[in-house]
Amino acid sequence: MQRINGDEFGWDNEFGAHTVQVPEFAIDSHNVTNRDFLRFMQSGGYDNPALWTADDWDWKQKNHITQPSFWKGEGNLWAYRTMFGDITLPLTWPVYVSHAEAAAYAKWLGRRLPAEEQFHRAAYGAPKGAKERRYPWGDVAPTPLHGNFDFQHWDPAPVGAHPAGASAFGVHDLAGNGWEWTRTVFAPFEGFQPREYYAGYSANFFDGKHFVMKGGSARTAACMLRRSFRNWFQPHYPNVYATFRCVED
Repeated sequence: MQRINGDEFGWDNEFGAHTVQVPEFAIDSHNVTNRDFLRFMQSGGYDNPALWTADDWDWKQKNHITQPSFWKGEGNLWAYRTMFGDITLPLTWPVYVSHAEAAAYAKWLGRRLPAEEQFHRAAYGAPKGAKERRYPWGDVAPTPLHGNFDFQHWDPAPVGAHPAGASAFGVHDLAGNGWEWTRTVFAPFEGFQPREYYAGYSANFFDGKHFVMKGGSARTAACMLRRSFRNWFQPHYPNVYATFRCVED
C-alpha cells in the first residue's frame, strides 16, 4: 500500500511511503444504510452489552445513547436532521454514526470494521499486474459523476448512486458521501516527521484514542480526495459525517 508520491502535497501523517501486504478479505460493496442500521436497532443492538467494548458501553450508558445522532423519533417513526430542517428518515442514505456504534453493528453481523490497509486496497488496488489507481475509479480527475463530494450537495446521496465512481473491485462510494471508519488507531508511519509550520497537526493526536477515517464526505473538497489523506476522530464523537462498511478476513 503506497501512501503518497514524493512530488505531491500531503500533511505530515501521510508520509513517508508505506507498503504492507494485505491478506485476502471480503468487503461490503456498499456502505451500511439507514435501513440496515434500523434493523440493528430493532434487534436490540443498543441494549446488548456483548456487542460493545467496555469503554463504548460505558459511554453509551452515561450519555443515554439509543440511536444515531442525526436521527429523531422512536419506534417506526423516524426523522433525520439535515442542515436546513428535519425530513423523513431517508432509508437509502448511508448511516452516519460514531465509531463505537459502527463497531457494535459490525460485531452484530459477526464481522469487523476494515483496517486502513483493507480500505486502501479496496479503493485504490487493481487486479494483479495493474498499477495502483489514483482514485477508486481510475486516474482521471474527480467529477460529479464519480461521487458526492466537493460541496455539490448539503446532504448524502443514496448509497450506490454514483456507479462511475466504483473501484476496480466493484466497491462503491469510497470517495465522498461520508468519511468511512476503520478499526486502525491513528498513528504515525515509520519515518514520520512533523512539519515545522504546523508541528502539532498530527502529533497531538497520536494518543491511541483516535481512529483513522478514509474517503470523504459531501463537504470534502476534491483536492482532499487523494488516496494518502487520513482523517481521524475519537470513537465516541457522534456528530461527524462518517459512515462505514464491514469486512470478513
